[in-house]
Amino acid sequence: MGARWVLHLDMDAFFASVEQLTRPTLKGRPVLVGGLGGRGVVAGASYEARVFGARSAMPMHQARRLVGAAAVVLPPRGVVYGLASRRVFETVRATVPVLEQLSFDEAFGEPGVLAGASPAQVEQFCQRLRAEVAAVTGLVASVGAGSGKQIAKIASGLAKPDGVTVVARDEEAALLHGLPVRKLWGIGPVAEEKLHRLGIETIGGFAALSDTEVANILGPTVGPALHRLARGIDERPVAENAPAKQISAESTFAQDLTTLDQLRDAVGPIGEHAHRRLLKDGRGARTVTVKLRKSDMSILTRSATLPYATTDTATLIAMARRLLLDPIEIGPIRLVGVGFSGLSEVQQESLFPDLELAATEQAASVAAPSAAAPAGEQLPAWRVGDDVVHADYGHGWIQGAGHGVMTVRFETRSTGPGTARTFSATDPALSRANPVDSLDWPQFVEETSRYQSTP
Repeated sequence: MGARWVLHLDMDAFFASVEQLTRPTLKGRPVLVGGLGGRGVVAGASYEARVFGARSAMPMHQARRLVGAAAVVLPPRGVVYGLASRRVFETVRATVPVLEQLSFDEAFGEPGVLAGASPAQVEQFCQRLRAEVAAVTGLVASVGAGSGKQIAKIASGLAKPDGVTVVARDEEAALLHGLPVRKLWGIGPVAEEKLHRLGIETIGGFAALSDTEVANILGPTVGPALHRLARGIDERPVAENAPAKQISAESTFAQDLTTLDQLRDAVGPIGEHAHRRLLKDGRGARTVTVKLRKSDMSILTRSATLPYATTDTATLIAMARRLLLDPIEIGPIRLVGVGFSGLSEVQQESLFPDLELAATEQAASVAAPSAAAPAGEQLPAWRVGDDVVHADYGHGWIQGAGHGVMTVRFETRSTGPGTARTFSATDPALSRANPVDSLDWPQFVEETSRYQSTP
């Protein structure tokens, strides 16, 4: 069999691109997707926003300041991204049957038909694959190709945005040689710092070390494996991934947390970190777990289960905060973790999260005080980015809201830029809509629903 080719397909600015696809007025505008509150974090940024320096994982207030008044800030719609992701990779699988999907928006493939192919043939294959994804979904992918996963992933980064990069065998060493050592798969901040202290800044410098030196610096197991990657030797197979059962994040604090307010503040960024991983995974979560390690090293965990799987960050983090215990009662806390489990592709975007959280809180017998609205009170206010449907104008989304009125832009993927109209916030002709309707893929949605409900 001829030399293999591994592909890495990575969707360009996926979350923001899906927003621009389903809300055509946003095409060409700087879009930021993420938390809208004071501690919100950017989950995705369009290329128009990246020009200003905005990027994923940046605090939202910083990204908004960089982009300025032109920024369009939207809450994540996990159920929409999940459906778009499914359609992208179903399209890819028609050509590349075995995919090692890393997240919502990226995957490795190793097409058997490319074994022994020339770089020019590989490029033609990748261009056809990208064209098919664009034709079916309206979304743009970049593709990298090389002899293994390491080179393919680096190549897709070089291909962005909206391109293909094929790295031939005789080009690999030169490509790797000048890259920062942190670009090497598996080199984290700790390993990077060890190498920097020894004056090793590039992958080429790392590759030039002897096996014994590498083992002494990074250990006898990890060191040699990374050393092989640095020399362009990457024989790792492309294989389907088993889905994760839980997604979590945690943080250890230099000083113990001693008040409930400190704990609540800490849970925000930790929950946001776990939430970004959840969005990348592509499934919603039903169960929220909080882990507390006390100063005596004992561990307490508390969990609660929602009546639906969701990726709504406000719902998930609010539940995490409700699960906290007061350090005054249990003792100082040195580590806090937030985990999401009960993962499912069948998601529901909560239409009335405050009311549902209140009901869930009662069922879970959570002791922490609730900020949820009691039953019978006014439903949660409309917010920018919510999907709505009007009896006469159809599906739209809220562009602005406040002072008892809201402006709705009526458009979907298939309509092109739509018209905007202003309504009273209590207009009976408006109601909340299913966000996936903005994709306007009725047949695909129906087929997906049948697939998900099959035992």
